[in-house]
Amino acid sequence: MQVERTLSPTLKLRRTAGALATAVGLRGDESPMPKTATFKIWRTHPEGDGTFQTFHTDITDGMVVLDVVHKIQAEQAPDLAVRWNCKAGKCGSCSAEINGKPRLMCMTRLSQVNLLEPVTVEPMRAFPAIKDLVTDVSWNFRVKKAITKFKPRRADAADGTWRMRQRDIDRVQEFRKCIECFLCQDVCHVLRDHHKHEEFIGPRFFVYAANLEMNPLDTEDRVPELKEQHGIGYCNITKCCTKVCPEHIHITDNAIIPLKERVVDRYFDPLTKLLRVFR
Repeated sequence: MQVERTLSPTLKLRRTAGALATAVGLRGDESPMPKTATFKIWRTHPEGDGTFQTFHTDITDGMVVLDVVHKIQAEQAPDLAVRWNCKAGKCGSCSAEINGKPRLMCMTRLSQVNLLEPVTVEPMRAFPAIKDLVTDVSWNFRVKKAITKFKPRRADAADGTWRMRQRDIDRVQEFRKCIECFLCQDVCHVLRDHHKHEEFIGPRFFVYAANLEMNPLDTEDRVPELKEQHGIGYCNITKCCTKVCPEHIHITDNAIIPLKERVVDRYFDPLTKLLRVFR
């Protein structure tokens, strides 16, 4: 016995759209992939400044921006400097600005950019350039060392282990996904436009500090240094850092705002100030 299946109107519409896309050679919502593309890649000069150099290259379906950079490096510009490692979006090495937006080159497919116009690829602007697409990100490592380190509380069980609530553990798991690509640092206007590197640690290290502050085992107090040394007050929660994070960490909502709340509660809340008077 043959049973006739009835499709919902939504499913019928999806199948019809898919068939039409296949018929005209489209890939989902994307336009047909051209055979060639123009890339304008930042090249530094020996005297320190730099300009964009234009390259025309063949491309194929499925390529990412890093593939194109490697192809240009192999065929047209062997001295082109680019930092990369895993090509899987997990090492954070190939950070750059593609058409002005901080992104990982290995995770930016050509189908995601407009290939009818020249595609610009340049180094992150928040850090000093070394050569071409490579920047000096060592400042970030110095900042990390300046944050008070993790100090666990004494074990609360006879076997030397700790007891924690699962919700406290879950709260910090998101922060551990950070691959230190520093795209959030690059897009932050405090560092990018105002160059407050000596006064502001940036979104990545507010995530790091939140990971420590919210750890159910940690006993250190980083609130004073967040206010005085690390410049958390400069952040005006535009959420631009969250938008560029390749690991989709909710940097602003889950890390920066809770840290700001701790600073405000301690230093600016009038009730807290009043209680201090009577202590």
